[in-house]
Amino acid sequence: QVQLVESGGGLVQAGGSLRLSCAASGRTFSTRAMAWFRQAPGKEHEFLARISWRGDSTYYADPVKGRFTISRDNSKNTVYLQMNSLKPEDTAVYYCASDPSYSGSPNVRTYDYWGQGTQVTVSS
Repeated sequence: QVQLVESGGGLVQAGGSLRLSCAASGRTFSTRAMAWFRQAPGKEHEFLARISWRGDSTYYADPVKGRFTISRDNSKNTVYLQMNSLKPEDTAVYYCASDPSYSGSPNVRTYDYWGQGTQVTVSS
């Protein structure tokens, strides 16, 4: 069992930065891939980034490549999403998710544990 709690969302102006955190409970965090998704009103979950359980492999979706960075600290059972150069179209609820595989995937269906989400709003 893995429980995930996101934090760090908020209101920021375009061009600004935010750092999201996702704290996990459970003994298996360090052996599971982690990812960040987001969901804007009326849209499906959108994959953003994933990181392998050792942290040695990452993958980003094109809309956030070069602006967002995913990282993890297994000693703290936490995964992070550093978001820079934010745009109004980044406004959404952001979720972290856990996948039992080594590196994860962009497919929302492979993730079996999800956090409750944190709202990010970017004003123009």
